[in-house]
Amino acid sequence: MPEPTTPEPAATAEPAPTRRTRAATSEPEPTKPAPAKAEPPATRPARPATAEPATPATGEHPPTAKPRRRQARGERRIAQLLDAAASVFCTSGYTAASTNAIAREAGVSPGTLYQFFPNKEAIAVELGGRLLERWRDSHGAALTAANLDLPLDQLLDAVLDPLFAFNHENPAFAVLVHGPDVPGQITQEFDALHAVLLTRIEEIVASFLPDAPPAELSLIATMIFAIFKAGLDLVLAHEGEERQAYIDEIKKVLFRYLAPIVGFCPAGQPAAEQRDAQPGAHSH
Repeated sequence: MPEPTTPEPAATAEPAPTRRTRAATSEPEPTKPAPAKAEPPATRPARPATAEPATPATGEHPPTAKPRRRQARGERRIAQLLDAAASVFCTSGYTAASTNAIAREAGVSPGTLYQFFPNKEAIAVELGGRLLERWRDSHGAALTAANLDLPLDQLLDAVLDPLFAFNHENPAFAVLVHGPDVPGQITQEFDALHAVLLTRIEEIVASFLPDAPPAELSLIATMIFAIFKAGLDLVLAHEGEERQAYIDEIKKVLFRYLAPIVGFCPAGQPAAEQRDAQPGAHSH
């Protein structure tokens, strides 16, 4: 009789497998949708894609036109600040000028100025670079080979008039080039351009004096530039008829200095013919 009762407790021990089934049922836990809920960030990049079709409605050019408009406005603002700086440098000198004075002259706040230039030196370097470029262009136009066959008086007109005009229209050039305490970059660029100018003058003189030694050509070119520079201060200090009178006097000085060297060339007679007519005119 006890034998049939003993197997029954073993049958009641079956709840252990039920724990296994719970473990089996607990397996879906890794498949809980918690990480799956993080999917919305992947949908965020899709929003710009839906916003892109709106751009064709405005046309293809506006995305590139906006930066161009900003760039154009920026260039106009820079030009405005540089014009103001030129005025302040002329009235106060470079050393006494300040960014506040430049901003005030331009009609903008100092904060607006600092958006384009970090300091006064940066303004001077940019302004000086642009003026040197204009100076190079005016000298290049004046010292062309086409002027070499002109009579001496007309040659002086063709060479000097553009140079006087440039310095009169850009008075800040002399302040930045010859003033004290200007940034070294400006003086270095001017010295390099000045050397090129003297070389060009030497070449022009050499066309009149093909047998002259280099030292003599250098001396004559240096004297020509020194006479021009000395008279330029008088020209810039006057206006109207007085200014023109000083320009005429400088031309007379240079003519009387050069005529015995290259030979006097009356108006209407090419310089080459005059040199051939007076082969000894350059000896001195």
